[in-house]
Amino acid sequence: MHKVIFILLMAEVLPAQVQQKKPQTLKEVLLEQLRTTHGQEDWFVPISVAVEGVTPEQAKWTDGHGGHSIGQLVNHLAFWNERNLQRFQGTTLLAYSGNNDETFNSFDSKTWADTVKRLDSIMKAWEKAVETADDAKLSAESSRVAHIGTHNAYHLGQIIYIRKLQGSWDPAKGVK
Repeated sequence: MHKVIFILLMAEVLPAQVQQKKPQTLKEVLLEQLRTTHGQEDWFVPISVAVEGVTPEQAKWTDGHGGHSIGQLVNHLAFWNERNLQRFQGTTLLAYSGNNDETFNSFDSKTWADTVKRLDSIMKAWEKAVETADDAKLSAESSRVAHIGTHNAYHLGQIIYIRKLQGSWDPAKGVK
């Protein structure tokens, strides 16, 4: 009887111990936001999954009603993630005319694979920058980093929606 009680107790305790530790510090929260919009599946699909298998033709497809293409959205995300990373790091900012439409419309389907690689590289650099930043830097820049995560998640939803419209989304890749 004691063995049965012990087994039942362990069945309750072990899963709780195995669960991922929830972020506690500002750094952990910001890294979680960056990682879950980049490559770590959690509540929603990250960019790595959202663009996986997208062809250049699918990347340039639009709904014909003025919406952006997947390629335009990825190009826009790469631009703003890079520009804000440069600001975070205190380096020279990408040129920007002040016209946000240009961050979408400069996409070229011939460079789709490079655009995806560029965004992936920028997101890895963001994660590294936050990992190595001290608490004072993170405190001063936390709103910017949090907005990056929110902005990424917003456009990720659009990318999934576009893929559903064009029939290129595999529902098995959905959220956990």
